[in-house]
Amino acid sequence: MDDDGDVAGQMKSAWCARLGAHIAELQSQINRIVKLGLPPADAELAAKAGEQLAAARRVLSKKHRFVKRITGLYADAALANVHEAEVAILRLLPADELGWRGSRVITQARLHLAADDERLVNLEAALKRNNNLLTPDLRELAVSTLHAAQQAEEAERARVCSFSQIIAASVVIMTVIAALFAAWGYVVPAVAEKFCFTPPEGMVCPIGHSAQGSDLLLVLFIGALAAALAGAVSLRSMRGTSGPYRIAVLLLVLRLPVGALSAALGILLISGEFLPGLSSLDSEAQIVAWAAAFGILQETVTRAVDKQGQLVLDNVRAPNRGFEQ
Repeated sequence: MDDDGDVAGQMKSAWCARLGAHIAELQSQINRIVKLGLPPADAELAAKAGEQLAAARRVLSKKHRFVKRITGLYADAALANVHEAEVAILRLLPADELGWRGSRVITQARLHLAADDERLVNLEAALKRNNNLLTPDLRELAVSTLHAAQQAEEAERARVCSFSQIIAASVVIMTVIAALFAAWGYVVPAVAEKFCFTPPEGMVCPIGHSAQGSDLLLVLFIGALAAALAGAVSLRSMRGTSGPYRIAVLLLVLRLPVGALSAALGILLISGEFLPGLSSLDSEAQIVAWAAAFGILQETVTRAVDKQGQLVLDNVRAPNRGFEQ
């Protein structure tokens, strides 16, 4: 670790390591610019940029709670500080070093701003007239364009973070509902009895021939197990992400309580003769088999959520990637 506290190898994830390395590079630029000599006003700006990078380091090195890690909530604070430091560096660069910085600004702006954004259009036209070289008279336009592009990127990432939080909350809520339902069926035999059937040969329950709390537990477990297997199959169509977001993991976990509740609801529908042609099950194996079938059927719901999650991730634009509306 150097005097600025930069060391990418100690970061907790690949994304944190990459951002940590970028922070170290930005800090080296600030240190070099300061050594070249700055007027008091610019020196204050450089000091503020250093503080922003220090704040980003603290966010990356801090041990965050599980929810923040799984949803990527901590990333917004780190990126916001890094972005402001990048803007400050562009303001502070010596005039003879501006040169090709314009191309970097244009690349960033094209990723995150609309093609007809006035700042982007004006900067592109000015650079084209100037052989693609950024000159001091274009510095403020470049700063404004870069800042707007970074704010647009932060908005894109905020939507991903918000979606992650929604999925995480859904996982918690569905799990609590499934747990309460299981506890209810375990302590109230009349609830467990709803999962039993009465063919001519006598009462048939998921476990044995009399209603007990473990009947509902078995139905919920089989539904969750079937959902887990269906989720494993769906992995073939899932793509990873280079960002700090764990949407794919959350979506896989969501399948478990949804599958459990789908199995329980499906057996109740059969027991209540709601489904035409299905009014009674004759054996324990049939009840368990239908619980598994309904657990797999949750894919019709979660697959739609998968698509929305991938769309949200795709809308965070990065170099060499397109954008989906």
